[in-house]
Amino acid sequence: MNIALLGYGKMGKTIEQIAVNRGHNIVLKIDKDDTDYDITKADVAIDFSIPTVAFNNISNCINHTVPVISGTTGWLENYNKAVALCKEKNGAFIYASNYSLGVNIFFELNKTLAKMMSSLKQYNVSMEEIHHTQKLDAPSGTAISLANDIISNNENFKDWKLNEHGDYIIPITAKRIEDVPGTHTITYQSEVDTITLEHVAHNRQGFALGAVIAAEWIIGKTGVFTMKDVLGI
Repeated sequence: MNIALLGYGKMGKTIEQIAVNRGHNIVLKIDKDDTDYDITKADVAIDFSIPTVAFNNISNCINHTVPVISGTTGWLENYNKAVALCKEKNGAFIYASNYSLGVNIFFELNKTLAKMMSSLKQYNVSMEEIHHTQKLDAPSGTAISLANDIISNNENFKDWKLNEHGDYIIPITAKRIEDVPGTHTITYQSEVDTITLEHVAHNRQGFALGAVIAAEWIIGKTGVFTMKDVLGI
């Protein structure tokens, strides 16, 4: 299939390598300042751009009936607009805060643990995420997804805050360290013990592979989907 890469940074280049190895063609490589291009050259678009242009990229794809996979974080104030546009235009759209197959299993483990811990009010939960220094948003979209899933499945927590503690709050610590692809650690702590759930990405390959698999999956479909749909979990 013919793929447009919207965002051609480190992730875009890794996606290109994996897509080509899987027999696909890259027909567009768009950086953040590129606006004059024909998205209809592509069978599908993969957006790993930056927060300020992500919604425009996604809207452009949907308006031209090109299925779009987005992994850009930090733009979600416009997510509902993207969903509404996709439904209006009968388009195809997947957003995920993380396309790693392992992380999506991690999401499900996090929900299960949150449910199990709901009746154990003696445990406080906290989260730490570590990423490379080029990551623009904090906390990461993955950390936000994890925190929101805990809140939805555990009545002891009502909100999350960056670097802030409080009653019913999940505190998230965000660190930026050179060349760290992504580490997420969830900690439940009581006076007597600690339970830790952690995912450590070793490189960008897992994120890129998941995005390409999602792009392959969405061809011929219409609707708004998630990685749970792609993976059948």
